[in-house]
Amino acid sequence: MWDNATITMLLEGTRDTLYMTLVSTFFGYVLGLPLGILLAVTDKEGIRPNAPLYKVLDVIVNILRSIPFLILLILVIPLTKLIVGQSYGSSATIVPLVIAAAPFIARMVESSLKEVEPGVIEAAVSMGAGTGTIIWKVLLAEARTSLLVGVTIAVGTILGYSAMAGTVGGGGLGDIAIRYGYYRYQTDIMLVTIVILVVLVQILQGLGMMLSRKLDKRKA
Repeated sequence: MWDNATITMLLEGTRDTLYMTLVSTFFGYVLGLPLGILLAVTDKEGIRPNAPLYKVLDVIVNILRSIPFLILLILVIPLTKLIVGQSYGSSATIVPLVIAAAPFIARMVESSLKEVEPGVIEAAVSMGAGTGTIIWKVLLAEARTSLLVGVTIAVGTILGYSAMAGTVGGGGLGDIAIRYGYYRYQTDIMLVTIVILVVLVQILQGLGMMLSRKLDKRKA
């Protein structure tokens, strides 16, 4: 059973899972980072309070975060087909992954930026720093360690989502686990995919935490 074809399939599944996870994380931050910054800045305690804008963004983020990922996968099939040209496979799964990841990332970014000491922000304002300067050189700079920890959490979460996508032909290790472990009762293959997923999460989170500790030392 454990022939070259099976090993190749697992290697390709691992590659596809990493591809979906890393690409989705990147685009999730392309959308989620500015959204999180806007949430932090326009909050009532932010540097540029804007209640109507904050409320709209807050509602959008809450709605998207409330939709279970498996339902979101099905819900965005028309959009996925429009962007990718198909509704199955690794590349197609990236679309719902990004939509699910962006609001999650936005909340983590908002939380990280709100942890910055108000005194540091007040000092920058008193020196005449503009909004862009405060965001870039104060908020993001001071919260960089927390933001990096957030990236680590996001990668692990998105990797888990990518495995769930296997239930609808999303590709990667999740798809292998469903096809062989569930439909064909090949428990050994399913267990190996679980082990690989656990190892991937541990490696990615370990790298993220190592980088965050290095940043902490530089900050100190």
